Amino acid sequence: MPRRQKAGSLSRVARRAVLVLAVLLILPYLLIPVYAVPFTRPVSTLMLSELFLLRGYDRRWVDIDDISPNLVRAVMMSEDGQFCFHGGVDWRQMRGVVEDALGGEATRGASTISMQTAKNLFLWNGRFFVRKVLELPLAVAADTIWTKRRMLEIYLNVAEWGPGIYGAEAAAQHYFKTSAAKLSASQAALLAVALPNPFNRVANKPGRGMRRLAALIDRRAKNSGEYIKCIYE
Repeated sequence: MPRRQKAGSLSRVARRAVLVLAVLLILPYLLIPVYAVPFTRPVSTLMLSELFLLRGYDRRWVDIDDISPNLVRAVMMSEDGQFCFHGGVDWRQMRGVVEDALGGEATRGASTISMQTAKNLFLWNGRFFVRKVLELPLAVAADTIWTKRRMLEIYLNVAEWGPGIYGAEAAAQHYFKTSAAKLSASQAALLAVALPNPFNRVANKPGRGMRRLAALIDRRAKNSGEYIKCIYE
């Protein structure tokens, strides 16, 4: 193949690659207003990967009104106590993480429910700087367009609670043989503390440390008051 023709072929491949990348970057922002519509039932990138790998998954969508307030409160107090007060990103917590990183200290988590929802729907797992850069504007955009109730409803229906187990209803059925609507306070607390590491923290087989953490979250949930007013006014 002549050098000029080969260069032209490479140029076309590069243009197509850039076009595909641009579509992938823009598509989430087009989907955010679509997902604001109550009857849409979004799926996460992890669910799509399960289908791609021919593994399948269990997810049974339920409206937030059909999810026990015990779970709603426990997840909010465990994952993002300031959920009702920030605009998608808790900049105060984020600033602390950046300062710790610059100081060479171990960083703490600053991921909000909005950020986790954006990651679950549009991005991928893992600690990657590029992913975090993409995650922040998506979280702000989603938090701007969606109500807090819709944000939490989507999160509770796409969160991963174990291998192939997605959403509150599937988790409640799998771990406690009950519906998401009937979860007790103790069951909800165990599901909430399992979320950060659902493969090592099994809600129906908690160790001593997990039970202790669940008891703490249960106390916080029962005293959540003002912190959950954007969900239960």
